[in-house]
Amino acid sequence: MNVELRPAQAEVVAYRNGRMGVLAVPGSGKTLTLAYLAADLLTHTTLQRGQEILIVTLVNSAVDVFTQRIRALLEARGLLPLNFRVRTLHGLANDIVRERPEVVGLDERFVILDEGECERLLESAVKSWLHNHGNLLLDYLDQSLDAAQIQKAKREFPTMVREIASAYIRLAKDRRLTPAQLRNRLDQLPFPLPLLEMGADIYADYQRALNYRGAVDFDDLVRLAYDALQWDIQLLERLRHRWPYILEDEAQDSSYTQEQILRTLVGESGNWVRVGDPNQAIYETFTTANPKYLRRFVKEAAVLHRALPNSSRSTRSIMELANQLVRWTMHEHPIEDVRDALQGPPFITPVPADDPQPNPPDDPSKVILYAKKLRVDEEIKRVTDSLKKWLQDHADWTVAVLAPTHDLAFKVVEALKKEGIPFEDSLLRSSASTRRAAQRLRDVLHALADPLSPQKLATAYGAWRLDDLEDPLLHAQVVADQSKLKSCSQVEAYLYPSYSSDWLMEVCPPERQEKPDAPIAEQETYHRLARFRAVMCRWQAAVLLPIDQLVLTLQADLFHEPAELALSHKLALMLRRASAANPHWRLHNLAQEVAIIAENERRFLGFSREDNGFDPQAYAGRVVVATVHKAKGLEWDRVYLISVNNYDYPSGAPYDTYKPERWFLRGRLNLQAETLAQLEWLLSPDQYTFPEEGAATRQARLDYVRERLRLLYVGITRAKREIIITSNTGRREDKVPAQALLALKAYWEKAHAQTAS
Repeated sequence: MNVELRPAQAEVVAYRNGRMGVLAVPGSGKTLTLAYLAADLLTHTTLQRGQEILIVTLVNSAVDVFTQRIRALLEARGLLPLNFRVRTLHGLANDIVRERPEVVGLDERFVILDEGECERLLESAVKSWLHNHGNLLLDYLDQSLDAAQIQKAKREFPTMVREIASAYIRLAKDRRLTPAQLRNRLDQLPFPLPLLEMGADIYADYQRALNYRGAVDFDDLVRLAYDALQWDIQLLERLRHRWPYILEDEAQDSSYTQEQILRTLVGESGNWVRVGDPNQAIYETFTTANPKYLRRFVKEAAVLHRALPNSSRSTRSIMELANQLVRWTMHEHPIEDVRDALQGPPFITPVPADDPQPNPPDDPSKVILYAKKLRVDEEIKRVTDSLKKWLQDHADWTVAVLAPTHDLAFKVVEALKKEGIPFEDSLLRSSASTRRAAQRLRDVLHALADPLSPQKLATAYGAWRLDDLEDPLLHAQVVADQSKLKSCSQVEAYLYPSYSSDWLMEVCPPERQEKPDAPIAEQETYHRLARFRAVMCRWQAAVLLPIDQLVLTLQADLFHEPAELALSHKLALMLRRASAANPHWRLHNLAQEVAIIAENERRFLGFSREDNGFDPQAYAGRVVVATVHKAKGLEWDRVYLISVNNYDYPSGAPYDTYKPERWFLRGRLNLQAETLAQLEWLLSPDQYTFPEEGAATRQARLDYVRERLRLLYVGITRAKREIIITSNTGRREDKVPAQALLALKAYWEKAHAQTAS
């Protein structure tokens, strides 16, 4: 932690009070800077009893990173690592609601459903609505469709309606509107609005299912946290006193309500630092986040404005390419309305020459912009051929192929498999998840806590052989073994056999196995269960160890992937803290704590099935395949940015097409955008501002173009030393290179003629 701060970082760390907005470019060390600021405030500021510095961040892996860095800084200064709290925005909302759940009408035992369960509830509500009202959607179909096309369109209705309903519910909750409040507003209208009626019906059905379970979803959590602060002044005053400083990371991804929660906690005279990069705001399509809130904040009169422009991540050429994308967007984009998508300053600048973490050596020839027309298979073939040759001389380098969609990323994976090129695709697979790891630990800990239960023993066996259980060829074998274990009436006779009592020998007698005609399957069953017996006995011998050491003992038999090993370490630390905070807890209590994580209820407290602290350096010499969205926050020596065409990265040209627009709707309407625009109007109805049909679709196109420009910027800034950008003609072979790619290529050929591809 003996890092010398750069001048721009030192300016941020010098902050002591008031409001400050910090715009940070990719690779500028904003997390380290914010951790230093927290440590400096804890070192030089006198906090009262019970006060903490609150650090709020976006993703769960950052919670752990911030916690470790602040602890290390404080310990290096001879201070106890106390008086600070790191939370995601959802984690903070949980803390607030848990203080006084009754204020917002919740039982103190309320549960938080994970995304998977919420998605199932939403699908059920959508299915019910389609069954009763699905024909209403026929009014939106293109009149030129024939009967076969209409039937094909109907098959896409469930997916389309689910997407509309999901966005509708997110926005309604971000505006703190309940189904009853929406129904009251709709009933007062003098005319029907079918799209809003659809959204309201599904929202009501979905929320009813949540209420029946005494549960909330993550959007409820944020909404109710804000309600609690508004309705309970004593709670608000208590929290304001507890958190005299709030430091916010990734502020470009805040939504309206999330920002309002922090504004309320800070009050008129509180201390608030917001750090982020609006140029990396890429989640608007999936959330209610919007970078405009951070941009407005930094322009407020009372806000101190700072910047972190120095980045040590990339070569000068890659930084030049990213900066040129910003400049082209700001000054030359053919549609003036989207020229605000990317903004500077700050632009990315290299670190000083004497910086201990210098930029990689520059080589303009390592920026390759390939804008020729290629079919999808041709593009993938060129990438795999390039990788095969490159990897021979770069076994210790990191490399990634970043695609705009999961479908294309999986096609790359299949091509790498065929070519025998080593790859890593865990960023695409939800199975490499916290939930999966936590479930395995939960099942084993439950068996250890109740050693006489044959049912739990069989479940632990399934956890031990989970990979085989998920293999279609071995699934039946594992299930058959579990059935045998469930029939074990005396578990001790299996685990600790004596001369007169050995359950395994009774179910698989050795004299039968020694016969030439003995079934091979029976012999293999005996050996599998004998191996598990040895493993189980070893685990039971470790139950007297502290819980974190027990988890690490189990880890050796359960986990092999780097991401799973990292997660088990996090779980071990979490359980150690839980055990220390609850000295009366026994093993079954700790197993239940893991069960909560396995159900994803504490995703926002530092664990996520999709956020597992991925470390690209752990996969040097292997090709990491990911979507550009999942690559945010990561970096590789070489990056292939593929499919940069006018479909995946449209520019708003007349010939562009857009993913959110369905082929079968009249005028290529974006019904999700049309619905949300009407919902926004409903919040403040004005007869002169009602959105005419198609206006929201056109605006959504511009918003999509903005986000895709930022996505391209994020993709470019993942590269440290080399970047290759390619395009393809799409599934129908009618797509062309994105205008941004063509503009970058023209610029690069002019500025670096000798290296032009």
